Amino acid sequence: MAKKSAPYTPPSRRARGFETASKLMDTQIRKAGESRGFAVSRLLTHWEEIAGADIARISRPVKISYGKGGLGANLTLLTTGAAGPMLQMQLPALREKVNACYGYNAIARITLTQTAASGFADGQAEFAHAPPKRTRPIAPEIRQDAAATAAGVQDDSLRTALERLACNVLSKAQNTKGNYT
Repeated sequence: MAKKSAPYTPPSRRARGFETASKLMDTQIRKAGESRGFAVSRLLTHWEEIAGADIARISRPVKISYGKGGLGANLTLLTTGAAGPMLQMQLPALREKVNACYGYNAIARITLTQTAASGFADGQAEFAHAPPKRTRPIAPEIRQDAAATAAGVQDDSLRTALERLACNVLSKAQNTKGNYT
């Protein structure tokens, strides 16, 4: 007769090794988000991906409030006074994008709060995303070696990806060692 195994218990903290910073801060972020109505913190952390770059540049989510009847929540967005009318026209499409993030029809209404960029306490913080990093120019001899490495590949997109990978590897080796052999 087969012996029954004990139920699974996760390993202790020390056995798991290092954890990412987002995992360590998850409970604090969730607690702070839920106090403002954000049960899913992804709406806050990935606002630019959800709303799109144009909408994210002129607005940000402030709170989600739930009604007594439970027939959908109200998302409040903060925007400047000048961008309000432009954002108002895009609210139906934005509501669909936000509900796609939740996976169901969680948001029934979106309310806009217009203020000056340096107005109330919520309006004082700028949430502009960091510009993309500038990369150093790659030396021509590294480009030639990378092209030679991927020369035998027939598929154009795969060859381009391999050349880019070879350039990154060779330039990394050059930066750490001073040469790239």
